[in-house]
Amino acid sequence: MSTATPPHNARERQKRERRMALIEAAQRLVGERGLDEVTVEEISAEAGLSTRTFFNYFDTKDDAVLGIQEVELDAEVRAQFVSGGPSGRLMSDLESLVAGFLRDGAPNIEQGERAMRLMASDPRLVQRHIAWHQRVIGELEELLAERRTARPSPVDDDTIGMVAGLLMRASALAWARSGYEGDPTAHLPEAVAQLRLLVAD
Repeated sequence: MSTATPPHNARERQKRERRMALIEAAQRLVGERGLDEVTVEEISAEAGLSTRTFFNYFDTKDDAVLGIQEVELDAEVRAQFVSGGPSGRLMSDLESLVAGFLRDGAPNIEQGERAMRLMASDPRLVQRHIAWHQRVIGELEELLAERRTARPSPVDDDTIGMVAGLLMRASALAWARSGYEGDPTAHLPEAVAQLRLLVAD
């Protein structure tokens, strides 16, 4: 039976492609002309999208330049992690948590590197990035604090946070090497396996 609504995977792919197109356009225009000389309307037009669509993905042009995404972690993934699951083993459960973040917020390595270069030329972008990063860290700290109530761990929050960040970046790099084909979470098990090998060595 045909339907006007694309399958879930197709919708997710379309959302990802639109978001990447807006970031590409924002970074290209701001790189050429500077942050103050570029408008949201110009970024949208450059990406072949409407201004209304732009605001479905970003609050400001600064966010588009940086590729900032407010990740909405799946409620079931969050509930499982803070209750001490899904396996009861921290490393395995951290893998499930990182997978939840990757599904909505996997970073594009090339765009991230361009964002870093643009930040070097405009302190406002640095400030915006720091504010976003602090929110992400705060959310992770909140999750870990809730989990400790259900399942205490001798591993400190800073170490857990660094491992989570490492797994996200390793998965994103592998995804980039694949040409951004498919789902970024498909590369997470290998990143975890490599980390386990390193620790066991």
